[in-house]
Amino acid sequence: MRNLSIVRQSVRMALSNIRHNKLRSFLTMLGIMIGVAAVIGLVTIVQSATTSIMDQFSGLGAGTLTITANGTSLKVGLSDRDLENLSKIDGVDAVCPSNSITTYAVANAEIYKHVNLGGEDFSYFQRNKNQIQQGRTFLESETDGYTDVCLVDRTFAAKVLSGRNPIGATVTINGYQFQVIGLYSDSDSLTGQMTDTSSSNGWVMIPYKNFQRMTGNYNTTYLTVYLKEDADQNMAEHEIRALLNNAFNDADNSFSIINLSSLLDTMNSVKAMLSTMLGGIASISLVVGGIGIMNMMLVSVSERTKEIGLRKALGAEPVRIQLQFLIESITLSLIGGAIGIALGLVIAAIGAAALHTTFHISYGAILLGAGFSAGVGILFGWMPARRASQLNPIDALRSE
Repeated sequence: MRNLSIVRQSVRMALSNIRHNKLRSFLTMLGIMIGVAAVIGLVTIVQSATTSIMDQFSGLGAGTLTITANGTSLKVGLSDRDLENLSKIDGVDAVCPSNSITTYAVANAEIYKHVNLGGEDFSYFQRNKNQIQQGRTFLESETDGYTDVCLVDRTFAAKVLSGRNPIGATVTINGYQFQVIGLYSDSDSLTGQMTDTSSSNGWVMIPYKNFQRMTGNYNTTYLTVYLKEDADQNMAEHEIRALLNNAFNDADNSFSIINLSSLLDTMNSVKAMLSTMLGGIASISLVVGGIGIMNMMLVSVSERTKEIGLRKALGAEPVRIQLQFLIESITLSLIGGAIGIALGLVIAAIGAAALHTTFHISYGAILLGAGFSAGVGILFGWMPARRASQLNPIDALRSE
């Protein structure tokens, strides 16, 4: 109890001294505030941005393999038989071929160039039903290659269909007439990522077999392989590579495989590395702030030499003198750290809004900032506090 009372009294004395020297205390805390705000702001912005990016990759589906199979001069792409063999590999849940071209559309007696046409398999739409904003997706019976139905995106609905309700509208794509059955959001599919849509008139999505019949291209160069939840991903990928090597006679650069799960692991590692690096760089300003605290505490010791001498003459133990100045240093650091945390979160929120990413509070960065500020107070306050505790009371009382 006595020790607790001493600590409380030391805290009160520290706060009283800070209040009596407001400007000097504020300028001393400024270094800590800037340092903590920089640490939290930078780390939180990086984590918010990388988390948003990883959420987008996760939306594509963990446990999926994206394959680009351009093939060789002797064999371009994969045949339907190759796709069937892929689907028989242990651990594979579904194989979804996809492709896209840029073509033209006719609506309201007008021709619209630069229309992106994509073809997707039924299995893709089974796993991405949440993309449909209005209407419906394809039925399995409509993916036979002879039922001319399509989905359009918002850009196509606005530019080609003049913004009216697209459901039930009829459009001619590359000479084939299609009925619009659904409106879908911006595509996360592979075809949606392959083409620059900045100057296009939007996307039209049709069943993959219709796409093959329309273009006359029956070989697949892009596909997504969905793995079962309990599948051994490494083993499945190994077997897929073996099958593709056999399909293209072990030709170099005939195909590539992107494992989204491995990509997510890599991005997590990069995220941790960036957070550590930026936190370390920002922490340099905390060291500068700590030097400011040490300088102020040394000045405070010099100014209060008589007070220290009087207290020691009245029986104050050196440990108590040291504790008082150490607590004052820690209090300065913690107050500066608390203000810095608030500023850092505001900076991070503004940065996330500017980058159009979701703001995520990084509790690790907050703990890092609070720990750093407390550590700086202890580290840089210890020497002045020790110097105060070692003053000779007689010499202290004689000082001017």
